[in-house]
Amino acid sequence: MKHLINTKALTVVVLSALMLGVLFCYISLSYRGVALFKQNNINQQNGLAADDVIPVSHEFHLVAPDLLRYEQPSILRGRTDVVTVTPWLAPVVWEGTFNPVLLDSIYKRKNITVSATVFAVGKYIMFLKDFLETAEQHFFVGFKVHIYVFTDRPNEVPQVRMAAGRQLTVRSVPSSKRWQEISARRMELIQTLIEEQLPNHSDDYVFCLDVDSKFHGRWGAESLGGLVAVIHPGYYKDGRSRFPYERRPASRAYLAPEEGDFYYCGGAFGGLLQEVHHLAKTCRSNFEADAQEGIEAAWQEESHLNRYMWINKPTKVLSPEYLWQDFKPQNPEVHIIRFSGVVKNYAEIRPNA
Repeated sequence: MKHLINTKALTVVVLSALMLGVLFCYISLSYRGVALFKQNNINQQNGLAADDVIPVSHEFHLVAPDLLRYEQPSILRGRTDVVTVTPWLAPVVWEGTFNPVLLDSIYKRKNITVSATVFAVGKYIMFLKDFLETAEQHFFVGFKVHIYVFTDRPNEVPQVRMAAGRQLTVRSVPSSKRWQEISARRMELIQTLIEEQLPNHSDDYVFCLDVDSKFHGRWGAESLGGLVAVIHPGYYKDGRSRFPYERRPASRAYLAPEEGDFYYCGGAFGGLLQEVHHLAKTCRSNFEADAQEGIEAAWQEESHLNRYMWINKPTKVLSPEYLWQDFKPQNPEVHIIRFSGVVKNYAEIRPNA
């Protein structure tokens, strides 16, 4: 009797296992069929054959059009006068290190939106017109672009004609009697913008740019990356001992003499929304914690950004082409100036200069 019970139990177990196996195969095949159907549709939209295997929703997978033709790349020829990769293997973008046609053809099919934040507070409003007009000529031309202008003078925002797919939103902010406070609040406002206006677009990008600057040349898909930093034009030839990092250990922006990779600009940085959100949130938190202890970092949010980038390495580094200074002569290794800070009299535009 006991033997019959064990046999029946074993039979039930085996049959159950077989049924589960059949069910698993059915679900897997059905899922694979749906996935292949979706993939075939995507491939057809991208001009690819139905049997081309392209991962779905892979953030960094780069798909080029099948019929695109361009010069064969080489690992033996190229820029030899500058470094084009960091020690942690992030690209350093210089003119001559990328193919703009190839990059645009890859990223335009992703249907991304590139946002940009710009702060035009107080007399800095005078720079906004040039910024917006030159952005129309050079900043992600042919892409969907949304520029957010933060200003205490919304009635003075200039009317600039924007191409299809590009838009501008004005966000009012209070004025300040100290330019340092204007600088410091940027991280808070960027964090809030991403949380309130850009919460469900994880594949999109945002760049945070200084308004007292203008575009002179292409700034496009070559600049896209997870976390993007721009090397400061004033210090890229110097050793780290000359970098104006925050050197007081009491500050949360502190970098010791033997720390730091490059000196990065506070006037241009960006990346994927979630990466910039984490950067802004962290820098804001550290800035506010310092303020409660009566400490203000040497260069406000730029100091905190450099501390953040030392710990969280940027995945792409843009050369000084991406934020030059108009008062500096163009050095031989800088083949093109894409974006630059204009010459200005700080005593005239800063409330407490």
